[in-house]
Amino acid sequence: MTTLPLAGMRVIDLTRALAGPYCTMLFADLGADVIKVEPPAGDMSRTQGPYRDDDEYRAYGGYFASINRNKRSIVVDLSTADGANVIRELARDADAVIENFRPGVMDRFGLSYESLSAANPRLVYGAIRGFGDSRTGESPYLNRPAFDVVAQAMGGMMAITGQPEGDPVKIGPGIGDLYPAVLTAFGVMAAIWDARRTGHGRFVDVAMYDAIVSLCERIVHQHSYTGSVPGREGNDHPLLSPFGVFRAADGWVAVAAPLDKQWVRLCDVIGAPALGHDPRFATNVARLSNRAAVREIVEKWTGCRSRAEVTDALASSVPVGPVNTVDELFADPHLKSRRMLVEVEQPGSAIPVILAGQPVKFTDSPAEAFRRAPLLGEHTDEICTELGLSAAEITRLRVTQAVL
Repeated sequence: MTTLPLAGMRVIDLTRALAGPYCTMLFADLGADVIKVEPPAGDMSRTQGPYRDDDEYRAYGGYFASINRNKRSIVVDLSTADGANVIRELARDADAVIENFRPGVMDRFGLSYESLSAANPRLVYGAIRGFGDSRTGESPYLNRPAFDVVAQAMGGMMAITGQPEGDPVKIGPGIGDLYPAVLTAFGVMAAIWDARRTGHGRFVDVAMYDAIVSLCERIVHQHSYTGSVPGREGNDHPLLSPFGVFRAADGWVAVAAPLDKQWVRLCDVIGAPALGHDPRFATNVARLSNRAAVREIVEKWTGCRSRAEVTDALASSVPVGPVNTVDELFADPHLKSRRMLVEVEQPGSAIPVILAGQPVKFTDSPAEAFRRAPLLGEHTDEICTELGLSAAEITRLRVTQAVL
């Protein structure tokens, strides 16, 4: 029987909020044993909702459920000597430890990369911080806290998002957290691969600020090549035309036909074949110079048709798609067939909840099995037993509240 590709890998998850848990969820979804270590009060996101109306238990809401599935939970008080020892034992046989505390926090607990790797030389240690870690490069901002909106603002993203005469706009999803999370998962996996080859792990450091600058690569090369300072351009693209969102009779639709042959196809479909070869529009450079006219041409056709009609007419010729709301995502047959909306148990509620699925698919692997997010400390005894602790030792740790 085939297994998920990361089966047999163990990741110790010392993260909280969004970036870290999303990163470790990627490992858990693909089969790794992810042990979520929580403080006695639990991950801060447990209490942030939203909750089902019938959920009187309220062990956690949608925020926590969405990014902590497929994990096991142990409660450990890192500030106690016994608690720190539990983490050392967990790390001794782990492939990776991942945390997103501010610099120096884990060091103060006696759980630095250096101390953990001394006992497990092949250990990979992943860190997600606002402005990085001094182990990989100093920063004048090193000790500042950061959230998604700060990373989006400082990384250049908000300066190019929104209408030209409007205010800077934050991108809806927490991309300042999620993209660093994905990069950390990529870096940790690369280091695990190297550790299995060499026997030596590495410290993997991703700064949220750095990640967003990387994601905004286009403005970096534009400034380097031309000296320009790109700004907000609404839903248009500064280098491609047509490439944006156009009004339809019942909403909005995205149309992208920047290649000259795509423009010809678009003009054929909308009943204006002569415009496909008109010198004002025949090349992408020409269309950029006449972008307002291009928008008028496209919207004259899309504006009197529904999103479905526009999509059906163009889908075989040029990239096109409706601007969907979330209820429309729930009705989309693609997402159902691709298992991108998955049903998961919700403790305290009689009805399962729907979560966003895992987009990484594999042939020859079993269908993704999504276990609900764990209750706080749900697997503490189980994990402590796996470490070789006796029932008496576990009881002692519970009495001292080193574990719960």
